[in-house]
Parts: sequence; C-alpha cells; structure tokens
Amino acid sequence: MLSIVPYEPKYTQNFRDLNIAWITEYFKVETKDKELLNHSQSIIIDKGGYIFMGLWNNEPVGCFALIKKTDNRFELGKMAVNKKHHGLQIGQKMLTYAINFSKNKKWKTLELYSSTKLDTALHIYKKFGFKNVPLEDNLEYLRSDIKMELTL
Repeated sequence: MLSIVPYEPKYTQNFRDLNIAWITEYFKVETKDKELLNHSQSIIIDKGGYIFMGLWNNEPVGCFALIKKTDNRFELGKMAVNKKHHGLQIGQKMLTYAINFSKNKKWKTLELYSSTKLDTALHIYKKFGFKNVPLEDNLEYLRSDIKMELTL
C-alpha cells in the first residue's frame, strides 16, 4: 500500500539514492543534481518548495519535489521510483498527489523538464494533461530536451 508523506530529514539519503539510481540508469549525474540532492532542505524547502516521499509498506520507494519558481508556478522535479517497485503505478499516484496538492495551493502552473528518452514518463505526463512548451536556452540540465506545463 502506498502512502505519500512530507519530507523529513530522516529521508535525506532515500531522496538522494532514489534520484541517483534513476539518473545513472539513463544519464549522468550533473552538478545541478548534486547541488539539489545534497542540499535539498536549503535549496528546495527553505525557498518555499516541497518534497514528498512515497512509502510502500512504510519503506521509501519513491519521491518528488515541487520547486518554487514564482508564487503561482512550481516545477515538478526529482521524481523517482525504485526500480523494484515499477509497475505498481507509484509514479502515477505521486503525480496525482502532486497535481491535487498544487490545485489545493491555488497555484496556476506546474512545469517539468524531461528527456525524450523517457517514453513512459512522457506518455504519463501527457495522459495527465501536461502539454509541450518551448524550452528556454541555457538549461540547468544537459539531459533536458523537453519542457511540459500543466495549467491548474
């Protein structure tokens, strides 16, 4: 059974490990990843963002962050699910939670950056109503080659 809980410092290593695992499977860990994962409290939470953990039978198996861009715009990032738990729709349940949380906060837009290599993730984002939008120049991650937004 999945429960989604707010980040606590006891989950710091889980948040880091879950993200490093998926990033290294498809890409390489970049400077911005290290910065966010090693200082998630100060860079994400202390600046008005949120981190949530997905617990499967109380074991941390998934995570995501909502990173503040402006008062009404947040970035969905650092979403990861332990490979052993793929196929249980944990990512979709966390995405539903993130969207509902964002709507309850009365935010206007959720944005995300991804890669066209991640077919399954992109399919799910589209199914949830995210639309492709133009990418900015000088992105923080080399792997980001697609940007999507959801108007809440």
